[in-house]
Amino acid sequence: MSTSTPSSLTYSVYQNLRAELLNGRLVPGEKLKPADLSEALSVSLGAVREALSRLTAEGLVIAEPQRGFRVAPIGADELLDITNVRIEIESLCLKRAIAVGDTEWESGIVSALHRLTHTPKQAAPGERVSQEWATAHTAFHAALVAACDSPWLLRIREVLYVQSERYRWFSIPPSTGKRNLDKEHRKLADAVIGRDEAAACKLMTEHLQITAEYSLTMDAKR
Repeated sequence: MSTSTPSSLTYSVYQNLRAELLNGRLVPGEKLKPADLSEALSVSLGAVREALSRLTAEGLVIAEPQRGFRVAPIGADELLDITNVRIEIESLCLKRAIAVGDTEWESGIVSALHRLTHTPKQAAPGERVSQEWATAHTAFHAALVAACDSPWLLRIREVLYVQSERYRWFSIPPSTGKRNLDKEHRKLADAVIGRDEAAACKLMTEHLQITAEYSLTMDAKR
């Protein structure tokens, strides 16, 4: 007999669907039928609806009157807008983190970078990034700004990060050799730990712009 509480069950459904949305297994525009999801996940219809409502609040799902839920669409204009706004917010978070961060924060960055660079980017040749690498990548970027002392800035940053993640899953696989992500991340970490605010913001801007360009290139090829 399951001992899961309604709240923990809803969160589990939310996490499951969120992962499917971010890794592209639920494609943009796809209709999400609560009854079908309830059956597939072996959970109550109420848990699915609550999870979908939470995902709607995050902008990953769209709820349409009389038409139900569907995966939020993606587009070049939106990606460029997300990228530009994210650059501004990430830069503000970096500046605050650099200003007030301590040695424990620095150690967190070093640890996150080590994990990221030692996590295989792909589960198998020819595939896009693995879930393990995506998790390590998220943790690294979060570590860079972890010392930021503005909860609202971090909250806004998280929303933008989640939105941009959807696009990264559609970008060119890292094995193409056209981009050295380990080098980009290492330079970012060095600049942040070295308290070089200007260099950190510049590198972050370039990092995000290149990611957006790759996503747009891949979209044009599909």
